[in-house]
Amino acid sequence: MGNAIVLLSGGLDSSTLLAVALSKGFKVSTLSFDYGQRHRSELTAARMISISSGVLDHLVIKIDLCGFGRSALTDAIDVPTNRSVEEMNATVPLTYVPGRNTIFLSYALALAEVREADDIFVGVNALDYGGYPDCRPEYIAAFQNMARLATARSVTGDRAVTVHAPLIQMTKAEIIRLGLSLGVEFSRTISCYQATENGLACGKCDACILRRQGFELSGFADPTRYIESEMVTP
Repeated sequence: MGNAIVLLSGGLDSSTLLAVALSKGFKVSTLSFDYGQRHRSELTAARMISISSGVLDHLVIKIDLCGFGRSALTDAIDVPTNRSVEEMNATVPLTYVPGRNTIFLSYALALAEVREADDIFVGVNALDYGGYPDCRPEYIAAFQNMARLATARSVTGDRAVTVHAPLIQMTKAEIIRLGLSLGVEFSRTISCYQATENGLACGKCDACILRRQGFELSGFADPTRYIESEMVTP
C-alpha cells in the first residue's frame, strides 16, 4: 500500500479509523485541526495516538472557525446535554460546525497531493449523527467526485484520490468492537464536546451519551474518564 492521509480528531471514531488504515498497510500521515473548538484537549489525544501508532507524521493545522459562529463548539452557545438519540437526530444539532468537514477534507486533499497519497480516510458516521449534513454517504460521494476534478495528479492522468469513509454505516457499538479488535486503546481517546483540559468528559453532551451507550451495547467496559467519576468526596 502507498501513502494515506487520515483525519484524526483524537476521538473514538477517528482513532478506530486510523487503526483501520494502518491494518490495511497504508503509510499514514495524520491530520488534525485547531479550529477554535472548546474541547481542545482532543488535540493532545490526537498527538499521543499518532505517536503511539507509529505514523509517518502528524500535522496540526490552525484555522479560525470561531469567526463564523453559530455552533456550540466554536461560539458562546451552550452545548446540548441529556438528550435522547431521537432528539439528537430530529434536526441539525447546535454542535454542527458550518462547513467543517468540507474545510477539513479540502486540506486533506491538498496534503494528499503534496505527499503523493492516493487515499484519504475520514471518520464520518451517518447513523449516530444523522442530523449532520456533512456526514451523509451522498456528501462523501459528492466530495469524491469533486476531488477527482480538483488536483493536478487527477487531471494529468495520474492516479486520483479516493476518499474512504469505512465507519459511515456502522453503529457506535460496532465501531468500538472493530477498534478493540485492532488494538485501539479507547482510554486515550476524547469524544466529549466540553472535555476539560485534562481530558475529563462531562458525561452529558451528545458525544458522551452516544459513546457511553456504544460501550454498553458493545459488551465492553467503558474506559472513559468522566468528571463525575474523578470527583473526590471530602
